[in-house]
Amino acid sequence: MVANNAKHSNRPLPTRREDLLARLAQPHTYDIAVVGGGATGLGVALDAAARGFSVVLVDSHDFAKGTSSRATKLVHGGVRYLAQGNIALVREALQERTTLLQNAPHLAQPLAFVTPSYQWWEAPFYGIGLTMYDVLAGNAGLGKTEFLGRDRTLALLPNAQPRGLRGGVKYWDGQFNDARLALALARTAAAKGALLLNYCRADELLFDAGKVVGLVCVDQETARKLTLRSRCVINATGVWVDELRQKDGAANQADGRRPTKPMVAPSQGVHLVVDREFLPGDTALMVPKTDDGRVLFAVPWLGKVILGTTDTPRNDLAREPLPFKEEIDFILSEATRYLARSPERSDVRSVWVGLRPLVKPQDGDGESTKGLSREHTVLVSRSNLVTVTGGKWTTYRAMAEDVLQKCFDRGLLPSRPEGVTAHLRLVGAGPDGGPQQSISHPPGMHSYGDEQAAVEAMPGAVATLAPGLTESMVRFAVRHEYARCVEDVLARRSRLLFLDARLAAGIAQATGKIVGEETGRDPLVGEFNALAAHYLQMPG
Repeated sequence: MVANNAKHSNRPLPTRREDLLARLAQPHTYDIAVVGGGATGLGVALDAAARGFSVVLVDSHDFAKGTSSRATKLVHGGVRYLAQGNIALVREALQERTTLLQNAPHLAQPLAFVTPSYQWWEAPFYGIGLTMYDVLAGNAGLGKTEFLGRDRTLALLPNAQPRGLRGGVKYWDGQFNDARLALALARTAAAKGALLLNYCRADELLFDAGKVVGLVCVDQETARKLTLRSRCVINATGVWVDELRQKDGAANQADGRRPTKPMVAPSQGVHLVVDREFLPGDTALMVPKTDDGRVLFAVPWLGKVILGTTDTPRNDLAREPLPFKEEIDFILSEATRYLARSPERSDVRSVWVGLRPLVKPQDGDGESTKGLSREHTVLVSRSNLVTVTGGKWTTYRAMAEDVLQKCFDRGLLPSRPEGVTAHLRLVGAGPDGGPQQSISHPPGMHSYGDEQAAVEAMPGAVATLAPGLTESMVRFAVRHEYARCVEDVLARRSRLLFLDARLAAGIAQATGKIVGEETGRDPLVGEFNALAAHYLQMPG
């Protein structure tokens, strides 16, 4: 095992898969084995490694392949939770918002929002609530809420619908690059000694005397089976947590216990990406309550604008879910109400869907449960499988602390002081200094923070594949960021698939050539082009 380091440097660690697999094959009993490489699992891995525990993490797909790369890109306290009276949740999220912005300034930054008012009561009503938002943030506030007149509102939202506009309210939250933040968590955990491997599926749980003591994993590239032993197994697979819970339950039903009940009811969120001409400037638009009660955002992000989001129950757990026709209709029709020039279907550059894990109540099934907040739940089964799901990106760090505390409470791990990640700057953040460029602007080298020089030292630093993407970035993604195929590079190391699916497909072949040179394996260009077509589908 690699020893834990007190701090990470800006010299990137290599992520050669052969070396990672060789480490994984060595006999070793880890303190913690984490299943799931999204925000929650990576947060747990980092917190545990930072406390000195030995950690291994596996994911059946790429890191942040699921929900964690498909957020609305907001680091926020949750204005809608304030309206629901969930003060404790909002206060926690506001504190965590500031922590995240401080620890990853190259990937998460403050963003101004304007709520336009078209009815006489909207500005005072929303203004009072947003002023309370400021009060709850306290010293963690990012800026003061302001009441705006009509002209100032139009200056900040140049394409806002002027007809009937009375003014607006400006407030502050944050935005971030979710997939790259997940990658920063993974690489910071690795710098602390954790072993992380994507494309390695947890197939079975290992038991000893009825207790979970590890995993049997399968390398998705070679079909090689690997046995991982650990004192504690964390199931952090998001909307898919019930798959592992069912395997855990099946192994314990011989004594007549009832089957494990599903824990998650997934909800679908759809986002449309359009050009910046539909919302010029660096201010986001937020409608707290549309006609059917949902929240609508228009957020400037990496040179484009994200429109969304929906909140629709979904029964299946598709890895690449398609939007429903009514969701597309809802977003476009609401945009027409609030934008003077609104986008049509033909203006959409990419459409992507995220599945949110909404937690069902767990009672009467004999399992030990504790809802650590209304947003996330940590559950420990009779066999000591620890499952965490729910929550949101902003509070990933607090969720990780809750998970480890539950492990301490159950005697699975020796207790160690929390708070070690509160001031732990992530890979790329450097010891001081902030971002060179706003996240709302087109992508570029700024997202690498203090690793920019290392990226530029790679071959192909001046060979541009697309705006904001060079050959050197692709090579860096493979050598130091766990990328294994074209999709990894164009969807999550670069965010081009999410910004402009057609353009991403146009450079897939050139990108694949570089990925193939670096990995020595098929870069899966055809599979990526099929995925890009999926991101352009507009039902109806």
